[in-house]
Amino acid sequence: MYFFRKKLKITSKWLLVALLGLVLGSCGSFFKNNEDKTPIARVGEAYLYKEDIESLFENNRSKADSATYVANYINTWASKQLLLSKAKINLPEEKLKIFEQLVSNYRTDLYTGAYKEALVLQSQDTSVSKEQLNDFYERQKENFQLKEKLVKLRFVALPVNYSDKDLVISKLKRFREEDKKYLDSISIQFKKYNLNDSIWVSAIRVMEEIPLIVPDNQGLYLKNSQFFELQDSLGVYLAKINDVLEINQIAPLSYVEPTIKQLLLSRRKLEFMKKLEAEIIDEAIKEKEFEVYE
Repeated sequence: MYFFRKKLKITSKWLLVALLGLVLGSCGSFFKNNEDKTPIARVGEAYLYKEDIESLFENNRSKADSATYVANYINTWASKQLLLSKAKINLPEEKLKIFEQLVSNYRTDLYTGAYKEALVLQSQDTSVSKEQLNDFYERQKENFQLKEKLVKLRFVALPVNYSDKDLVISKLKRFREEDKKYLDSISIQFKKYNLNDSIWVSAIRVMEEIPLIVPDNQGLYLKNSQFFELQDSLGVYLAKINDVLEINQIAPLSYVEPTIKQLLLSRRKLEFMKKLEAEIIDEAIKEKEFEVYE
């Protein structure tokens, strides 16, 4: 620790200034250049300023904790600066050139990427019509073969000693409009339930909700028009299967709609990026900001 403090020229005066500044806050304007900042440590030509660490300070720290935190932060910063300095001296020149190019490329990619994303968010239409979804689905339908079994079902999990189980079974099987309303009205008594049997869910999800159904026996229960009642120590599971789609069948549009929408938006984004880059080049050529020498 002494080594870093010696090299950094950290004084108790500057540490106190930093801590007081962090606790009391700044009353002045935002600083625009380093000459207006208060240095608290130095390694070679690199400086760490009080303003650089203000955002890291937490008001709920005690003064002792704050002093320790600042000292540790300064020493960590110093260690990195010293290692960087040693690396620049001792690494081969060829490797340093490669690293500088990588840093330059990363900086360029970071700025241009953020700028393009901002333009996309500002300009791109994120709406996808039903017609666009249907058109893409019909053209690419064969590419949407299921990798998992899907089912539509209505499902109720009851406590083990539930007194009106037979009534719930009757309502769940018949499932007229009045039955739906009744089941929904008493749903607070259920451990879990799903009364929307028009949506597709994966068989894996069903097995997660009903532990007694496993891959080896799911074919007995997850089949079209099947009603089943299962029970374990945790509860009674009632379900009516409304429809089933097997692996390798074509996925329904409703199930793959989010995927299609994302694909269409990604394509739209790529087209926007290509157009943007072409327009930037054209404009730069017209304004004589860009030219290629023969």
